[in-house]
Amino acid sequence: MIGARSRRLAWIVVLATLLAGCTPAVDNAATDRPIPSSSAQPAAGDGVPAPQRTPSPALTPVPTPTPVPQAFALNLYQEGDFVPQYTFDWCVAASIQIAHNLIDDTGGGTWADRAQQNELWEMARARSSNAFNGANPIGWAEVLTELGMGPYAVVSIADYEDALQTAARAITDTDRPVGLVMWSGRHAWVMSGFESLGDPRQFPEFSVTGIRVQDPLHPYGSGKWGPSPAPNSLLTPEQLATQFVVREPRRWSSDLPTGYLLVLPLAAA
Repeated sequence: MIGARSRRLAWIVVLATLLAGCTPAVDNAATDRPIPSSSAQPAAGDGVPAPQRTPSPALTPVPTPTPVPQAFALNLYQEGDFVPQYTFDWCVAASIQIAHNLIDDTGGGTWADRAQQNELWEMARARSSNAFNGANPIGWAEVLTELGMGPYAVVSIADYEDALQTAARAITDTDRPVGLVMWSGRHAWVMSGFESLGDPRQFPEFSVTGIRVQDPLHPYGSGKWGPSPAPNSLLTPEQLATQFVVREPRRWSSDLPTGYLLVLPLAAA
């Protein structure tokens, strides 16, 4: 009986061992693995605010600074350009010689001869028409043009400041001098340059502050109108206005209105 009991016990032990070998092992590593979270984006209705884009600041244009007029000067005069008139009648002829000398930079020689001045006066007088049988602004302009210094034209400007601006702008644009009809039409000067506040090529409106003049009657002048300024003198507008006055057309054959007369260089066509 003891032997049968011992065999039964041994069999139970063997059976327990077999059952233990059939039980699957527990994977500790698997139980420690973290649970992955979902990568899906939350729906719009889930209460999560959508990302906001910050707008770029608007670009403010930088204003271009307004140009400020600066002091400007232009002078055609060089030493030796001035020529005196050899008689009290030949102011137009002497002014033509002065104009040639101011324009000609080729070294072709200075016009200053007395005989030539007489010929120029006769040319200007032949192209003029008035009651005094002299040379007037029309003849002056025509001779300048015919001799290759033109084109020139006679203009009448009612306003004094406008006349100065017109003359200064013409010198700037053409590099040629302007004829000034002085003493209400009795005398001729040459405007060879100017000073201004503002370059006429840059500013439509500028102020003339000084006028360079050549008076062929220097050094004599007039008891009525005043002394003749020295060659290349710089006059203020107020000083020039004492001798540069309006011209009335009734004293000579012209359809120009009353005004300040200029023998004006024009841009070549």
